[in-house]
Amino acid sequence: MIQVKRIGPLLKPDAARIMLRPFGPNDDGRVMKVIGRVLSLPEARVEELLTQVMAEFQGRHHDLEGACLARFETLRGLLFTDEPPSRARRTLIGAYFSQEYSVESAALFNPSMVWHPDQTGLDEGARRFILSLRSIGEGHLSSITFRSGVLDARCRVRMDPVSPFVTAPAILEDPYYDKPLFHRKLREMGHCDPFAESVLNDLGERFTLRELRRGVEAQRAALRGRRSAEPFPDKPAILALAEANYEARFEAETPLSERIIFPHSPSQLNGIEDARWVEVTEDDGTREYIATYTAFDGRVILPQLVITSDFLTFKISTLNGPQVQNKGMALFPRKIGGHYAMLSRQDGENIHLMYSDALHFWHTRQVIIRPRFAWEYVLVGNCGSPIETPEGWLVLGHGVGAMRKYALGAFLLDLEDPSRVIGRLEEPLLSADTTEREGYVPNVLYSCGGQVHGGKLVIPYAMSDWASGFAVVELSELLAALRACPLAPAGPEALCSER
Repeated sequence: MIQVKRIGPLLKPDAARIMLRPFGPNDDGRVMKVIGRVLSLPEARVEELLTQVMAEFQGRHHDLEGACLARFETLRGLLFTDEPPSRARRTLIGAYFSQEYSVESAALFNPSMVWHPDQTGLDEGARRFILSLRSIGEGHLSSITFRSGVLDARCRVRMDPVSPFVTAPAILEDPYYDKPLFHRKLREMGHCDPFAESVLNDLGERFTLRELRRGVEAQRAALRGRRSAEPFPDKPAILALAEANYEARFEAETPLSERIIFPHSPSQLNGIEDARWVEVTEDDGTREYIATYTAFDGRVILPQLVITSDFLTFKISTLNGPQVQNKGMALFPRKIGGHYAMLSRQDGENIHLMYSDALHFWHTRQVIIRPRFAWEYVLVGNCGSPIETPEGWLVLGHGVGAMRKYALGAFLLDLEDPSRVIGRLEEPLLSADTTEREGYVPNVLYSCGGQVHGGKLVIPYAMSDWASGFAVVELSELLAALRACPLAPAGPEALCSER
């Protein structure tokens, strides 16, 4: 039996980690009433109330006053007059329409580990890592948070201190879009209707979000002017696509543990889930960190990408193509046979292999692993991107069995032809013990990706969708067990190509 050792530390959700979010009714009439009440106050009373707010909340945020003033600016258009209120009154109005949000009050789980871009100043045999985690706060809203730490030569984990603050990134206000690529994405989504085509025809080869919005309004006005019977949507898909592709930036001085990728676009309204990070090496030797994640708008799940080279600037974009479906997508760290490769689970049950010449477009898939053992009869899926070893692509997986119990497994794919399963564990590698069964969702062990260090596979894992921990297993022992179980699916149906 493979010896898996659980090691510390335990990463638990901390309700004290809070960020500022907009607050207030969607009804402009009610908003104007609140603004009117604040505007009617004597200046002395405004100063008194603002002093109380700052005394109670200022130490919980980097720049509370600046945040409140920025919030006021989003509401300035609702004022009855152009006469600017005093700075204190503007700040107080902003405070009435702001709220604190505890980003991990419910859970901190589904970790994914990659090596930190900065490996300087370490002891011999040590490596610094970045851990991405899914945090859940009020309303079951998921976001991506980060931690960092060091694995020493003996594979012991030392986590870096966590900032008491949480900071959202600045969103690039007017990003550029490449017209041919944008048009292709729109076609893949099935939204190249006459309205969208007319808007795009009037735009240049590169256009901004502001120009796109102006084009949408111009097309609407033209349809109204012609009294056309052709309807136009309240929220055109062309705008939804643009808003789902954006850039988020943090200041260089913002500590890693303070950064959060919080839902921003319409596709993410109900959360950003389960980022699977991998360091991808391109043909020219350049490297980027890429995560596949699931965006959820409350009704539809949408696989998306986030790309960064420094964990300061993040490019968020849509994935497209007929095979961009369901959850559990995970990129290989390099191209195979000149093509991008990715694992996926489009049918919600089996693990598929996908190839593509373009990172953002995926058209084909083939099943490579189906549920086979009792502990995975419900479904199988990956737990992060494949890890390259001399023996093959090592993939952490998960299976769901009776009583919806999630357990971690592993399988091995051929290096040159990953559709060939050359090893697969018959029994779970790691299952919830008695201390890990209780949580937000009981009996679930899950991971979004580990790393090999010092001859060991390091597995950051989530327990019962609540907290996260670490486990290690000797790589040689795991590979030997996989080689001893060459349970590749038999029969041509196991590798049926689905297009």
